[in-house]
Amino acid sequence: MAKQFPALLPEHVEFIGKQHLFFVGSAALSPDGHVNLSPKGYDTFRVLSENQVAYLDLTGSGSETSAHIKENGRVTIMFCAFEGPPNILRLYGTGNVVLHGTKEWEELYPKFDPLPGSRQIIIVDVHKVQTSCGYSIPFMAYEKERDTLQRWADQKGEEGLKSYWEQKNSASIDGLPTPLGIQLNK
Repeated sequence: MAKQFPALLPEHVEFIGKQHLFFVGSAALSPDGHVNLSPKGYDTFRVLSENQVAYLDLTGSGSETSAHIKENGRVTIMFCAFEGPPNILRLYGTGNVVLHGTKEWEELYPKFDPLPGSRQIIIVDVHKVQTSCGYSIPFMAYEKERDTLQRWADQKGEEGLKSYWEQKNSASIDGLPTPLGIQLNK
């Protein structure tokens, strides 16, 4: 049932464009380290080429993915069809974290709608694409985006967000440093 591809095909890109939600998985190298799985919403995902994707990462309570990417680079992105024909699409790759104030940020950020609380862009060089059936995934109807995170980030303001990043986003729950934390603590 599962099929693997060395790159994204046009039908994969079309499927991705219809999804309202995706999941990002990463893990620390240590056997005692945690595996992280993060749901991502809003219109924050972009296909850059058949072997490269990126997403605008918004401020959250942790920054596990960026710490894991810094440590070992491994990242998986998964999309599920909750509407229409069943399908699961996974992108396996190696990530890179792009921070505010860098040349890469200036080049990539205009590809996204500006959202309050944008803290970094995660780029993934995709080496394997896998589709599988998704026969057991339930149908769920999309209603609308939540605006809670955007309102929270607006209320924090730029300085409040930087303070929050220093307190909550400088290291993973396993103590691994994040690229954002390193930049803030220079």
